[in-house]
Amino acid sequence: QVQLVESGGGSVQAGGSLILSCAGSGRRLGAVAMGWFRQPPGKERDLVAAISWTSINTYYTDSVKGRFTISRDNAKDTVYLQMSSLKPEDTAVYYCAQGRGPGLQIGIDYYNYWGQGTQVTVSS
Repeated sequence: QVQLVESGGGSVQAGGSLILSCAGSGRRLGAVAMGWFRQPPGKERDLVAAISWTSINTYYTDSVKGRFTISRDNAKDTVYLQMSSLKPEDTAVYYCAQGRGPGLQIGIDYYNYWGQGTQVTVSS
């Protein structure tokens, strides 16, 4: 069973930037889509961005378009989420998740392996 390990979270001021990383541990991620989700305190976990195995297809939720960029390096078995122009409403625990196949899908049930999450806090 693959384990996903996120890193790169932290506290920043509004307007700042962070880069989150997600790497597989134990075995390779495989030829699957990957997603970044976030869960603010007291709210549901929602998809922020997703990327297909080949990186041809990407998805962003409307609130992060133009500010976040998802990418992956399959040779390094790592997925990234570059976050810029951060806002206090971006504050959440961010999770990476592995899809069930190579194609991009946005339903949460499509993702079957999850990391432990990394906290991102944006202060005003």
